[in-house]
Amino acid sequence: MSRKLTKRSQQQIKALKPLLDEWVEHIEEPRYIDDDPVLFMHAFNDKEDQLLAGFFAATMAWGRRDIVIRKVRNFLDRMNNRPTEFITNFADRDAKYFEGFKHRTFKPVDMKWLVKILQSILLNYGSFEDFWTFCYQRATKNNRPMMSVFHEQFFAQQPEAPKRTRKHVSNADKKSSCKRLYLYLRWAIRKNSPVDLGIMDFMPASELYIPLDVHVARQARALGLLTRTYNDWWAVEELTEALQLLDPQDPAKYDYALFGLGVADDGIPEEYILNPEVL
Repeated sequence: MSRKLTKRSQQQIKALKPLLDEWVEHIEEPRYIDDDPVLFMHAFNDKEDQLLAGFFAATMAWGRRDIVIRKVRNFLDRMNNRPTEFITNFADRDAKYFEGFKHRTFKPVDMKWLVKILQSILLNYGSFEDFWTFCYQRATKNNRPMMSVFHEQFFAQQPEAPKRTRKHVSNADKKSSCKRLYLYLRWAIRKNSPVDLGIMDFMPASELYIPLDVHVARQARALGLLTRTYNDWWAVEELTEALQLLDPQDPAKYDYALFGLGVADDGIPEEYILNPEVL
């Protein structure tokens, strides 16, 4: 159900490239790291620690960034800032370290099950990247959305995980935008970036979808990059298809531009706005 791009709409989108490239360059700088949950991937030297800390940071990236950072830091502190060691050696008695933890709808029981699932993944696949590789290959073979396979296989590790915990990991079969999972993959896949680490190699950056949230969607609609009303999986496909016209090898980089335009004092320059009603 992605948008059918006419020649005119393609020309309109391509006309945005100078503006969006300028904003990518302006926002995607090392200074961005300190105020974003991606900082937790940069805080570690070991690749597995980076991937696991980043997964928790992205999974909890819900709400104001300063609050997310505070909550993720608190959670990693509870693991003694050694996520791989803690998860590998986790036993049910260690759930006591999560007592009192809360972020949005995340509760101690959710953190316990997420850790148990990640422990099973490390045991069964050897590394988190190898698990992602398995999900990617299965999705490709069966022509399914990768995030549908990821959700399915993630919870297959611990089938007794409660329903409430399953809601914290997106599922493309439910038409979710999968924003936090694709945010995580942007961090882990994109290379040659001063922000994104590019430490996983199982898929190319050209196949990344845009991490769509309400703020990015608002700017995209104002620019005419997105026509769909709802912020669902179809909107992700539509917006990513439009951004691929600007850079088919790295469409997800424009997440920085849309974020930057959203927080800029002056917002989108008036001459680029096609749909002012959404702003």
